[in-house]
Amino acid sequence: MTKFDAARAHMIESQLRPNKVMDGRVLRAFAEIRRELFVSEHLRVVAYIDEDLPLGGGRYLMEPMVAARLLQAATIERTDTVLIIGAGLGYEAALAGMLARSVVALEEDPELARRARAALVEHSIASVSVVEGPLPPGYRPRAPYDVILFGGAIAEVPPEIDSQLAEGGRLLAVVKSANGIGRATLRTRTGGVVARRVLFDAATPLLPSFMPKPAFVF
Repeated sequence: MTKFDAARAHMIESQLRPNKVMDGRVLRAFAEIRRELFVSEHLRVVAYIDEDLPLGGGRYLMEPMVAARLLQAATIERTDTVLIIGAGLGYEAALAGMLARSVVALEEDPELARRARAALVEHSIASVSVVEGPLPPGYRPRAPYDVILFGGAIAEVPPEIDSQLAEGGRLLAVVKSANGIGRATLRTRTGGVVARRVLFDAATPLLPSFMPKPAFVF
């Protein structure tokens, strides 16, 4: 067992299980995906700590516990199509790729997208497609999606992305209010109506493309 294997096992036992992550398929995905390959080389020694890790350009890799609880709440089936918005280096996309039929990893930074492809090839995950493009419009060519997951916090869910959720679909995001409190939120579409439920608090950093709009000052 390498030091990374040991760190991965410790992450599952000390961060995920104690925080109510009990889904066997989700835990197996976290056990198999090598998180150290989805961060910069100088951060590999801390790849498994319970913190958000910087990717550069104001982007972060979500802490493992938050990502795991969001994926568990998504209840991804083997027949599902998943969209990851703000895929970064592709860690959440790789995890989802172990659970779903197909995953679209949308990333607007070409360098992050290039490195994501390399990490996915290293894992031999063929079910994930990395697509380059702006994040706020989502990715309509492959819509509708059974699951949509944001790879960072957002101020609000754009209607354009909401409309790409399939009937019975689940959208997961950490939504940060004006006071800076982040709340992991599950949105489900049933009968054309979207219901919203707060799952837990999370201090996930905002995705730069989904910052709050400036308020008017009179």
